[in-house]
Formats: sequence, C-alpha cells, structure tokens
Amino acid sequence: MKANRRRFLATALAGGAAAALPVSSRAAASRGNETVKAKYAKLDAILKQPVLKKRLFTSPVIIETLELLRLGGSFICRVRSKDGAEGISVSNNSQQISLYPIQTNRLQPFFIGKDARNLDELLEEVYVYQSNYKLQSLALWVPLATIEFAILDMLGRIAKLPMGLLIGDKIHNPTVSVYRANGERDVTAEAVMANLKKQVEESQAKALKIKIGGRMSHTEFPARRSEKLIPMVRKEFGDKMVCYADSNGSYGVEEGIKFGKLLQEYSYAFYEEPVPFDWYEETKAVADAVDIPMAGGEQEASMHAFRWLIANDALDIVQPDMFYFGGLIRSMKVARMAAAMGKTCVPHISGGLGYLYMIHFVSVIPNAGPYHEFKGLSQAIPFECKTSDLGTMGGFVKVPTGSGSGIEIDPAFIKKHAVVPRERSRAEE
Repeated sequence: MKANRRRFLATALAGGAAAALPVSSRAAASRGNETVKAKYAKLDAILKQPVLKKRLFTSPVIIETLELLRLGGSFICRVRSKDGAEGISVSNNSQQISLYPIQTNRLQPFFIGKDARNLDELLEEVYVYQSNYKLQSLALWVPLATIEFAILDMLGRIAKLPMGLLIGDKIHNPTVSVYRANGERDVTAEAVMANLKKQVEESQAKALKIKIGGRMSHTEFPARRSEKLIPMVRKEFGDKMVCYADSNGSYGVEEGIKFGKLLQEYSYAFYEEPVPFDWYEETKAVADAVDIPMAGGEQEASMHAFRWLIANDALDIVQPDMFYFGGLIRSMKVARMAAAMGKTCVPHISGGLGYLYMIHFVSVIPNAGPYHEFKGLSQAIPFECKTSDLGTMGGFVKVPTGSGSGIEIDPAFIKKHAVVPRERSRAEE
C-alpha cells in the first residue's frame, strides 16, 4: 500500500480538490530505496543545523529580566534586555494555569544574563538544567514555548523583522489558507453538520476537519456516529471541499485500517492519529495498510520520536504543536526533517494566540500544507495589529509583517497583571 499512498499523496493530498501538497512522487519513489539508516544520517545532519539566524544581530542581546505576569487565568510573559529591548508573549492559558510554577521556578532563572542570540543552544541547555528533562512533555514545553515566543518577539523588534524571518530564509506563504476544525463528539452526526456549516460559512474556508471515534480508545457515542458522518460531510459539501478527519487515537490497528479505508473511499485528504499518539509501530501499520495520507504529532514531545516517525514513513504529514512541542525553533527542526523526506508540515495549534505563532511559522516553511487550522479569532486579549486583521477573508489569514509577533497588546491590559514571584527552595533560603 505504501507506493499507492505516495502516489495519492503526490497527486490528491488536498482532498476532493486538485490542489496538491509539495511532494514529488519521483522523490518519494527514490526514498523508498533509501535504508532507514541512511535516512537517519540525513535527518541527524539536519538536526545539527542552527535555526535562529544569529547573523542578524551584531552585538549581544543580554537578557536582564524575564517575568511571568498573571491576571486570574491570563498569563503573559515579558522579557527585557540590558539595552532596553522588550518582548511579550501570551501563554497557552488553559495549560499554564497548572504549569506556571515550572516557568517561574525552573526555567526563568536559567535565562537571566544569557545572550538571546544563542537561543538554539539555550533551549538545549535548559532541558538539562536542574534536571528539567524529567518534566518532558507539556509540563516543560508549554512554559518553555511561552518564554521562546517572548524572546523571539524581542529579537524581531530589534531586527525589525517578523519572528518568522528569524527562523526561516524567506516568506513562502504571506497568507495562510485555513481549515475549520469541528471538535464535537458525543453528539449526533446531524448536530455536527449544523455547526460545521455555520463555521465554514463564517470563515469562508475551503477545507474542514471532523472528529471521528470516541477519543483515545473510548467507546463512541452515539454508536456508529462516524460511519454516518464521514459520507454525510462529503455529500453535503461536495467534491470541491477538502475534508480531513481526526480520530484522536480512537482505534486499534484493525479498526484504524477499517476507518482509513472508509475515509479513502470518500476522498478525505488526511487521516490524523488513527491509534493512540504514542503507538508508533501501530501508526505505521495503519499507514502501510491504507492509501490515505497519515497525519500526526500534535501530542508529540520528543524530537527523537519525530525522527523515527519520519524516517520509518509512519507519517506523511507532521503536526508539531507550537506550544506542546516547545516553540518555533524545535518545530522548525521537525519541518526541516519532514521536508528532507518529501513530507508536509501542517502544525497543530492550541492556546489563545497559538494561531498567531502558528501562522508566523507556516509563513516561512516551504513544505507547508495547503490549509491550516483556524479555531476562530481570540477575543480574550485586546491587541492591535496594523498589518493584518488576523481574521479570515475568503478563507485565508494574512500573516502580520510588523516586527516580532506583529501585534501590540493593550498596555492597560498588561498593567492589570501582576508579576508571579519565584518560590525559593529551602536550600536557597
């Protein structure tokens, strides 16, 4: 099935429409002759390459203060250099409400006095600082991504460049076409359709994604909902709509293959997480058995695991989450590995301004998919963006071209937040 899936990927990955992702069938065929060992060697060389364009900065950018500000469930990170430059980021508040002590106690002290130009190395060093690697996964990467976004915002303002151009050579995608993701489960197929039609109409999106199965192997409710929904969506929206499906690890291998073939029958463009996200060999087993591109990686926390998934052709589409995977620099390494193997990157988004960091990332990767996730414009953070309204017009979002993140958060809103103090250990007292 692998050869058929590669042909499908090269010619029809954008679903019922004809727009294809940037994948060469000839390149895919040649990769089939590469040994996994040779692929690993190529990927390892990529992982050694720096991401941040340090050459943009002729003098050190020493971090003087790094703070986490809080207003109830709202968290803002602020970094300042000794020369007075400042950067701001907004955290993934739904996760940070549980994780913020890790940022203030375990991560922030490491960065004080460091040169922000060395961000690639700093991200590696902080991983082992005070044994932070023991916090691997969201506990570590969400707070660290929050810090990285603030530093990149500061560096972008110094260089007078959008943050994407700090990690990418050029703007490949000045606009990002979106798909609307419907996250409903435990409701009827008819209820999903009603809400999905409203979401598509509001955003003018040319692509959509539905949830199938019961999530992480739980029993689906209502029973046989997915069998009904999959053809219903195709019939309702027609052949021109690009349709994706996400099972969130609902199935074992046998059932995952069954639904993969059903999605294939109705020309869905990718199949996301058919089995639990850390079932790597089972993911590959499903991928090898069906002719629909396999997507995954939103829950992935390990660079080494992405390396395995890419080299062993378990995934056709990699989906690092900007927050869950620890920021733009780490995600760029995944996108580069995917590009080297002719694969596509369609990052996952989370958090109130996660879509902002995501579109900056997508703007500078050459192997971006044709459509990217949009969950609606966050109204919780008051900000101004002079170069984009960050809404969907005709189904796409214009990437901000201003410095750093390209937005200015209302200073009055920031002032309402209080600095979260670091809790000192007994040894320090």
